[in-house]
Formats: sequence, C-alpha cells, structure tokens
Amino acid sequence: MSTEQANNPLHGLTLEKILLRLVEHYGWAQLANLVRINSFTKDPSVKSSLKFLRKTPWARTEVEQLYLKTFQ
Repeated sequence: MSTEQANNPLHGLTLEKILLRLVEHYGWAQLANLVRINSFTKDPSVKSSLKFLRKTPWARTEVEQLYLKTFQ
C-alpha cells in the first residue's frame, strides 16, 4: 500500500462499488431516506446516481461517509 493512501479507508473502492454495496445493504428506499437526493427517490438507477454523484461533491461525500459508517 502506498504511503499516500495508507490512511484512506476508501482506497481501491470505486464509487460504483460503494453505491452498489449500499443499495444491496439498504435498498433504494432506505438509501433515499439516509441521503436525500432525487436520483435515489425518483426512478433510481445506478447509472443516473453515479452521474449525479460524480458531478456533486457534497452528495458524493455523504454517500462515502454513509459507506464508512455502515461497513467499518
């Protein structure tokens, strides 16, 4: 493991892997309650959610923090 990423618990995880694991664990409805974004509530899909999360830093941070709280 490189020293640059030694303290990064998300190192090696793609945003897609993070999202898929959260959807598997919570389901779209519960995930929408935990992270309030439209792409989780209105016709949710991995593709549309990834597109939004990649463009919106605050939403991506919330999803990453939820992942860490849930699985660490």
